[in-house]
Amino acid sequence: MTDLDTWSRSFSEFTASFAHRFPRIESRRQATSYLRGLLSELERKNGWTLAETCGERGPERLQRLLNFYAWDTDGLRDDVRALAVEALGDPDHGVLILDDTGFLKKGTKSAGVARQYSGTAGRIENCQIGVFLAYASPRGRALIDRELYLPQAWPQDRDRCRAAGIGDEVAFATRNELGPAMLKRALASGIPFGWVTADEAYGQVSRLRMWMEQHGIHHVVAVPKSQTVVAMDLRMPRAHQVVAEVPERAWERLNCGDGAHGPRIYDWARADIRPWREPGKGHWLLARRSITDPTDIAYYICFADEHTPLAELARIAGARWAVQECFQVAKNETGLDHYQVRGYRAWYRHITLSMAALVFLVRLRRDVQKGDQDTPRACV
Repeated sequence: MTDLDTWSRSFSEFTASFAHRFPRIESRRQATSYLRGLLSELERKNGWTLAETCGERGPERLQRLLNFYAWDTDGLRDDVRALAVEALGDPDHGVLILDDTGFLKKGTKSAGVARQYSGTAGRIENCQIGVFLAYASPRGRALIDRELYLPQAWPQDRDRCRAAGIGDEVAFATRNELGPAMLKRALASGIPFGWVTADEAYGQVSRLRMWMEQHGIHHVVAVPKSQTVVAMDLRMPRAHQVVAEVPERAWERLNCGDGAHGPRIYDWARADIRPWREPGKGHWLLARRSITDPTDIAYYICFADEHTPLAELARIAGARWAVQECFQVAKNETGLDHYQVRGYRAWYRHITLSMAALVFLVRLRRDVQKGDQDTPRACV
């Protein structure tokens, strides 16, 4: 464990790296206080509890940070991405992961709130949906981008949007449009990564897969069993029909990564698809089958170098769970879902600051591990 002096020094260096995003000293101080509060051991990190931790009489000054102070929210997002990649970057094994999570809310005035399906709750709830991009590598994982999904009823009601601080320039965009926009930002930033993965909500979008192919981005993305694919004999069967024809000897038992309860071991198989392909590249339909229930099968469409081993495709498919771990840690440790704001800009600001706090923990862990490695071991 690191001591308090080391923690404070690391925190000061961390916040100094993006201090320029806050042009006035007051907003800079409040942002630092807000981050300290998000990193504290408070069980709930809302306006009042954060204010008490920061020595404030009430939440007004912290609320001004989220709602009124002039500072560069998207610039801080870019700094968070750069700081995360500095700690975790791996050009071969780095994975970008698209996913979304729900934030349960009461009422009807919070930006983007609606009765909609939340994967977090596993049912339709009154909630907001945030779409996120995570970065994972063997060194760790972090959230590096975010967008708030606005259900179609919101942009159709401009008065309601203005009341929530949503500008007239903000148009309706599906989650399948928000996710690729974040991927494009990541690609434009030049961060090192080898793969993209996503769940079937994004993987089934053909234009996203085609865009990644056009840019040479290797990917393993989940698709539903009903997904149509182009088989090598030019048929267009469903994914489950292709996998049903895979001989039993083609299945391999592989570990796709460690989870909360140890190795995640499944049976895996793949089938070639897409007879017309770029030279040197492979297209496969990948299947993951439960060891205990052979009827429980997940499906993935893959694009990569033609000699990519099955084990590597399985590893990338398993890497998608890293974003769920990010959500869990950010909600438990850095207050990702503890906010009590209604405004559109305030949502982005709180979420970005929570992401920054998460990256600080990632970097602190890296520094501690590096220190342990550099410390001479006593001879036994």
